[in-house]
Amino acid sequence: MPAEAELTSAEIKELFDLLLSKREMLESQLSESRDALKPVALDQTLQGRVSRMDAIQQQGVAVSAHKYTSTTLQKIASALKRFETQEFGYCRKCEEPIGYGRLKAQPESALCLSCQSSLDNQ
Repeated sequence: MPAEAELTSAEIKELFDLLLSKREMLESQLSESRDALKPVALDQTLQGRVSRMDAIQQQGVAVSAHKYTSTTLQKIASALKRFETQEFGYCRKCEEPIGYGRLKAQPESALCLSCQSSLDNQ
């Protein structure tokens, strides 16, 4: 597999703006989903058993989505810090450039595709 080229200044700016936009969107999602994380009332006079079970299942999905969004926000914060230290766009493991295509799809990526694949297969 050929080595990836270093990012151009235009690509870096585009990815920085993409990270900021993604962070704003995810922060908005988190604030909008706070009500879905509240405990489900177990008062049978308010709703039937099936409705409660559905509400509990929906809450579980909301909790999982909240955790995923929070984790992604942490990765975005880390990527933005890498901009400050001029380490953005380089693999944290092998220190080779991360491909523009990978960063365009997941700008918070800290590993090149090869290192990420190796990690995933362990």
